[in-house]
Amino acid sequence: MRAKHITWHESKVTKEDRQRLNGHQSMVLWFTGLSGSGKSTLSVAVEKALFEKGMRTYRLDGDNVRYGLNNNLGFSAEDRSENIRRVGEVSKLMVDAGLITLTAFISPYREDREKVRQLFSEREFIEVYVKCDLRICEQRDPKGLYKKARAGKIKGFTGIDDPYEAPEDPELIIDTGKLSLQQSVETIIQHLRKNYDIS
Repeated sequence: MRAKHITWHESKVTKEDRQRLNGHQSMVLWFTGLSGSGKSTLSVAVEKALFEKGMRTYRLDGDNVRYGLNNNLGFSAEDRSENIRRVGEVSKLMVDAGLITLTAFISPYREDREKVRQLFSEREFIEVYVKCDLRICEQRDPKGLYKKARAGKIKGFTGIDDPYEAPEDPELIIDTGKLSLQQSVETIIQHLRKNYDIS
């Protein structure tokens, strides 16, 4: 049920004020891809690289968020959509706070990712498609989830018996089956340097 009788209360400190204080634009880097593609590993490494350059950052990870904010959600299509909706709204708050926000979520459905994109101003949402062949993801299988899905112990697993809808026009494609972690990080940093004046 939607809340009624609510009014937006404006702040005396704006997003632009916070960006000025931080010395850089705020944005969200939205890492999407199959389980095992390297989203979390890459987002951790990119955050560390940005932090070491003096950037104000925060990272939201799919599993981590399910420990708290989204601990009442399962993995049905509806729950997955709600998971992404909530993370989108939290990311919007963090961008408003002046942070470079990194999110690592499978976020398998294009419609859900597009709804999140619509929450942001132009150039605030950077979709990073962490591309990786399913075969390689299964070989990596860091959490043993593909093995369980193939054995029928997990139902509705993305890439096995539930679809992953790859981005059609992402800002960045990082093929972790071909690039090393360092090469992947450098590709993202170079993109930010070129397009967002991040030194």
